[in-house]
Amino acid sequence: MNKFALVSLGLVGGFAVALVALPEAKGANDASAYGQLDLFSDAFERVRANYVRPVKDSELIDAAIQGMVSNLDPHSSYMDAKSYGDMQITTKGQFGGVGIEVTQEDGLIKVISPIDGTPASRAGIKSGDRIAGIDGGSIQGLPLTEAIDKMRGPAGSKITLTILREGEKKPFDVTLVRAIVRVDAAASRREGDIGYVRMPGFNEQTADGLERAVRDLKKQIGPGIKGYVLDLRNNPGGLLDQAIQVSDDFLGTGEIVSTRGRRSEDTQRYDAKSGDITDGKPIVILINAGTASASEIVAGALQDHKRATVIGLTSFGKGSVQTIIPLGEGRGALRLTTARYFTPSGHSIQAQGIIPDIQVAQGDEANVPKLARASEADLRGHLSGEPVPTKRTNAPVIKPAAGAKYDDFQLAYALDLLRGKMTVASVTTPPAKTATAATPVR
Repeated sequence: MNKFALVSLGLVGGFAVALVALPEAKGANDASAYGQLDLFSDAFERVRANYVRPVKDSELIDAAIQGMVSNLDPHSSYMDAKSYGDMQITTKGQFGGVGIEVTQEDGLIKVISPIDGTPASRAGIKSGDRIAGIDGGSIQGLPLTEAIDKMRGPAGSKITLTILREGEKKPFDVTLVRAIVRVDAAASRREGDIGYVRMPGFNEQTADGLERAVRDLKKQIGPGIKGYVLDLRNNPGGLLDQAIQVSDDFLGTGEIVSTRGRRSEDTQRYDAKSGDITDGKPIVILINAGTASASEIVAGALQDHKRATVIGLTSFGKGSVQTIIPLGEGRGALRLTTARYFTPSGHSIQAQGIIPDIQVAQGDEANVPKLARASEADLRGHLSGEPVPTKRTNAPVIKPAAGAKYDDFQLAYALDLLRGKMTVASVTTPPAKTATAATPVR
């Protein structure tokens, strides 16, 4: 008998619409498995009978499942019924909270990226920040789902986060007012003869929002439009089907992404259909350390097909597929890593990221490695990645020239690139490094 589950590529709770068949659980050595379950049963009974206070059976079982799954890798976890329901709401593009995408590392909550226009973004929360406490209480060792639940709440309510930041000697508190967080499908504007489209995440409205934005830009700029900038910086990902559709909007043919798991039947390939909403106009994609998961699928697909020039700094490197496995009515679900995804060239970005065609820093962050990237490779228990081509990781990094002032240097560089202009900039060459499969150069 097969069980069915939703496939997810999101960092915190994205769903795809595809259903996959999962075989019934079966241990490699059933006799050994039964022996270990006897051990678990014995430990369960002893804790139940001897712990200093009475503990509910459900509390013990939930904690046991969470520990079993979360120890596998940084993206696998157990969600109780409430957390599962909250995650399903998130994919609609609206939820109550502070507006950050997070993962867990060394018992603390690590910020992947703040969401545009949210309380966290306005308060200056940064990628790479670690949350050590919530409302004065430590969250060391608290399961990720519980920490997320604590950060969510009704709009208008206050929450204080204790932040650890690279370069800061002491933790500091940031007080936020929760709001209804709306993950916008896309935002666009005219930059002279170039269309700019900002995509902060991938929810159910993303592809429609992109298509609407391109139509509006065509009307505003007219036939003289030179190209488009697709801004995927600090885009933490989301829905797989939306990443595929967005890629398909720019591609007329060929593979977009494939997934590979333990079994050959787990391999799936997603191909583009004919049609390009930009009519073949040049595209530049902006990425940085906060570009992750579904947004890396888009950048990788367009880069491999040479449909876009990717500029910025190396992306996060989240190249694993999570399958959401419901455990029955009212019993929550597992978020379980079941496969890796690969770009059209057969390249896995896991623990390596998308390496830009042209490395462009916003400022001096490229010279400070720990601030330059909050990466998958830094997460304890991450799946190993491929060797990184040294010639690409040691490529020169372009940054603003001394004394030059830019509101957004990476965007300015992209606009000049599309117009065939030279940007006033300086270039630094990183020292030579040796790439490994487990820890990419960054």
